[in-house]
Amino acid sequence: MTNPQQEAIIDAILADSLAKQEQKGPDLRQLHPKSHGLLWGEFIIEENLPETLQVGVFKTVRNYPVWIRFSNAGGLEERGKFKPDKEPDVRGMAIKLMNVEGEKVLDDEEKTQDFVLVNSAIFFLRNLQGYVDLAKLQKGELDPASMSYELGLLAKMNAHQVSNPLSIHYWSTTSYQLGNQAIKFSVSPHSDNETSHSPADSENYLREAIVNQLTTEGKDAYFDFLVQLYVNDEKTPIEDSTIEWQQTDSPFVKVATIKIPSQIFNTEERKRLDEGLSFTPWHTLPEHQPLGVLNLARKKIYQEATRNRREHIQQRLREPQPYDQNDS
Repeated sequence: MTNPQQEAIIDAILADSLAKQEQKGPDLRQLHPKSHGLLWGEFIIEENLPETLQVGVFKTVRNYPVWIRFSNAGGLEERGKFKPDKEPDVRGMAIKLMNVEGEKVLDDEEKTQDFVLVNSAIFFLRNLQGYVDLAKLQKGELDPASMSYELGLLAKMNAHQVSNPLSIHYWSTTSYQLGNQAIKFSVSPHSDNETSHSPADSENYLREAIVNQLTTEGKDAYFDFLVQLYVNDEKTPIEDSTIEWQQTDSPFVKVATIKIPSQIFNTEERKRLDEGLSFTPWHTLPEHQPLGVLNLARKKIYQEATRNRREHIQQRLREPQPYDQNDS
């Protein structure tokens, strides 16, 4: 639970977030707006898991159908215009399991379980105040020197060289429940996901790399879904996501395989479906509930930003507008 001071900070972060959304386009996705592709696949639970890990979606051996969205975190510059892929950025992977039975923490989706990841093992902000300071910094109201630690971590997150979203490692950065345990989760690509096609001079070369592998070459992609177990507050802190959980302290344990079959996905119909989906760590069974105050902030911010966007999408659909081929 959050205290009144934390709630006030979350409300301030939300107000700033909605103001930015209104400025760029209230019907447009604000978080991770540039998609490299929405893909369908399978989430295959491992056999013979230790009993302590047989919780929630991992309780029984089965295959879940999934939607997977790869993205850039960088903000939308204007309608239909994104930062080129060759610019430094954080890359995201969002997974939505379908046909998940059981009561959910949020009631806006009945049978889904979301896992949200980025290609960094750590987050660059320690606490809620970091969001407030970052907003002030972006408005020129704060000396950058006062956030040198956070900005250094952000630069490190942005510095990863990426040739293909199907060939990089992703992490949850924040902590989650697995029944009565605390964990972090991660997704690791199989070595043969890499493709030789890497047109890094293109603004959209990351989407083109996925098209080349899954559609042109007709080659499936595979990932391992892994968890790390909490050890103690010093080695595996829950509240400070700037500290990486080291594998020497908490080794990865594989709990599922992700299969993304070869497919045709670079279509207007798939792009419209992509834009209509929302991903949040709070689309979850209680057994996988997010932990820590940063995740509590994400619950309210993601909910309100998504609700606001969907309302404006419906309004936009009701109003005749000229077709814009870049609005996808």
